Formats: sequence, C-alpha cells, structure tokens
Amino acid sequence: MDSENLARNRSAITGVGYTPLSRASGLPVDALALNASIDAIRDAGLTPQDIDGVVSYAVGDSALVRSTAQALGLEASNWYVDLFGGGSFSCLAVANAAMAVSVGLCRHVLVYRALNGRSGRRFGRSASAELEGVGGAEQFTVPFGQLAPVHNYGMLARRHMIEYGTTTEQLGHVAVTLRSNAVENDRAIMRHPITLEDHRESRWIADPFRLLDCCQETDGACALVVSRSDIARDLPHPPAYLSSFAIGGRGASALAPDKVDDFTTFFPAHIAPGLFARAGIEVGDIDLAALYDAFTFLVIGQLEDFGFCPKGEGGPFVADGNIARDGTIPVGTNGGLLSEGYVHGLNNVLEAVSQLRGKAGTRQVDGVEVALASGWGANVGSALILSRGA
Repeated sequence: MDSENLARNRSAITGVGYTPLSRASGLPVDALALNASIDAIRDAGLTPQDIDGVVSYAVGDSALVRSTAQALGLEASNWYVDLFGGGSFSCLAVANAAMAVSVGLCRHVLVYRALNGRSGRRFGRSASAELEGVGGAEQFTVPFGQLAPVHNYGMLARRHMIEYGTTTEQLGHVAVTLRSNAVENDRAIMRHPITLEDHRESRWIADPFRLLDCCQETDGACALVVSRSDIARDLPHPPAYLSSFAIGGRGASALAPDKVDDFTTFFPAHIAPGLFARAGIEVGDIDLAALYDAFTFLVIGQLEDFGFCPKGEGGPFVADGNIARDGTIPVGTNGGLLSEGYVHGLNNVLEAVSQLRGKAGTRQVDGVEVALASGWGANVGSALILSRGA
C-alpha cells in the first residue's frame, strides 16, 4: 500500500493532545480517549462539531470510535474507522485520516490511541488461557516459549549480531540517548538519566534484550487532528503537512521463520524508495526521525534500512552519537517509547509535529523542516513524511 492517493500536502496535522502518561491512570480507556481527543481538538482551534471523521486502532484493548464519537457529541461522521492492528498501524491510522481529507470526504479527522497498558491489559504478556488453540505461524512458536514481541524482536536482534557484530553495548547507546531526551520532557514516565553501566546491569528479559532495552508499559492516550490544507493555514499552529506515506514489508519475521530467507532486512528496505520519491526528497533531507522504538534494536534496524547508514553499520552509527539531538539524524527526541511512554507509537508522531512547530522546548532540534515517523509490527511497518512547508 502506498500514498499515491494521499495527494501530497493536501492534508496537515493541525492539533495534538495528550493525557498524562502513567502506570496507573485511574480512568477507563474511554475517558482517556475522550480527554486526549478534546485536548487535540482545542489545540487545533476547533470544536467537536468541526470533526467529521474519527479513526483509531488497537489490539485487544480499545476505546471504540463509536463510543468516542458519541462522547464528543458528534451528530454525523463521514469517515468512521476502527483499525485492528498494532504498532505498524500508528502511521497507517494518520494516513487513513489524510486520505479521507484529501479526497474531499472530510474537513477535519480525529485520530487517537488510548490504553491502560500497565494497570489494565498489559500488552506482551501471555496468560495460559490465551495460548490455547493457537494457529497459523504461532502454532510453531508459542509452544516453545516464543510468546511476545520481546521474543520475536530479540531473535532478529541476535541474528543481526551474528551477521554484523552488533553488540549489546551499542543497544545501550540507544537506551541512553533516548533517556537523555526524556529528561527534557515533562510528559515522560522515565526522566532520570541512565548510563551504559546502568544498561549493562539491568536484568535480562529475553536475550539479547535487558530491561532497559524495552519500552514502557503505559496508561495514557494521545490524539491528533488531520485537516484540509487550505483550512489548516488559518488555524493557530503551523501545519505539519503530510507529504508521503507507505506501509508494507516482507522478509524478516520471527513469527514466520519458514517464509524468511534474510532475518536482517526489515520493512523500511521495501517501502523507503517509494516513500521518499513521492515526497520529492531523499533520505538526506530528513531532519528528524521519530522511529518506532519498542526495543532498542528496532532503531538500529530502521536506521540501516531507511538508508541513514550502510547495512550492518547501525551499531557503530548510534555509538558515535549520530542519533543525539545534535547528531546527524536526531531520533526519539521525546524519549520515545523507551522512555516517554508506550502509546502504541502514536505519541512519536505527535513529537514529530511538536518539533516541526518549533514547540518542543529544551529538547527542540534546530531547523526541523522535514520529519520521518514510523511504526513497526512483526514484519510489516508504516511510515509518514511530515513537512513544515506545502
């Protein structure tokens, strides 16, 4: 799937909203979704009655679109989508809204993700009841203890280490760098600095991942508003225009090892050429990358396959400081899923918008004109190109 129908720069993100991120929200998921949505609508300078489309996505836990629309008091909706999908859908949900706007169905579409990922249904944990009757590829993995994303991505990381010499210390550089960004982010769950030694001494979760290689379990919600570009120019904030989108991928998947001949090539290798071409840019034009970082290794794999560094050199690339705020390609400036919190990737998209607006406070990167955001789940991923200028 590509963005030929996205109609470059015909839509823009005009509003962003958050609830506090925590480990115990004390609220039902529906309330989190409503609060973040109202925040985003107000940020766009709109009222709920201006919204004529609603999109969300979830796996197993959800505030349904119909419930959120009713709570907002929407009397009609031209676009009404509940996507069943995980991290790879964070950018797809935004593109879905952009396409509804671009073809004239809607003026303003609300996109949100809400979850009680710590106090409620803890994504990535497998109760015995959930393991009964598994089918498909999982019948060959679950009985042997490959139960959760940490196991799947851990296998891919270990293969990369074998092929290219990537080290756990290089994974640690990702964790340390993104934590240093979270220190500057008052929304972040984890704001105390960490060192490589802290990373090395954190407990093992699933080889080669330690505790500090893994994202946060989070209660919270975030939302954004996608608007028609001609309307967006008159709203309070500088628009973040949607210039390109893609979703796809084949190859590396620990979920279906019998279908894979290369465990070190990931989804960006398949979508990046078209993604950049449709935006009319090259990888060197990207000023900031809000990469999906459920685990530290995912940053390294994406840096290579989006083309920020040669294949197999992602480990040294991050160890040399290239993903820091003053590096060649800043990554995870909010602290990412590793340290800000895990709102299934959508919070990273909102960070890209804040950076494009120049409103990221002390973590602001100078001169951000073009940003890349990504989502990743199993062997499929999605990505957006966002820009300041239309």
